[in-house]
Amino acid sequence: MNIYVGNLSYQTTEDEIRQAFEGHGQISSCSIIKDKFSGESKGFGFVEMASKDEAMKAISGLNGSEMNGRTLTVSEAKPRTENRSGGSGGGNRGGYGGGNSRRDY
Repeated sequence: MNIYVGNLSYQTTEDEIRQAFEGHGQISSCSIIKDKFSGESKGFGFVEMASKDEAMKAISGLNGSEMNGRTLTVSEAKPRTENRSGGSGGGNRGGYGGGNSRRDY
């Protein structure tokens, strides 16, 4: 089961997250999401746990706990949606190239 871990300190490492979750069960993977240009943490990550029972125990045990001076937000990860527009609002709703300024009649 995939778990979202939010409100991470930018100094938190994957090893620290792994250590916190290992007390609740077997971890399949652990990753902190980083900015693709700067390489710096975005303040959240994901932990994949082997079983749903272990994952639920980790969520209830770690949500609201403190790590590196920050209160963690831990929950079941929601699946990514197909409509990831990158903040532009999606579709032709204005902005550069958003409409037809010239019409042929």
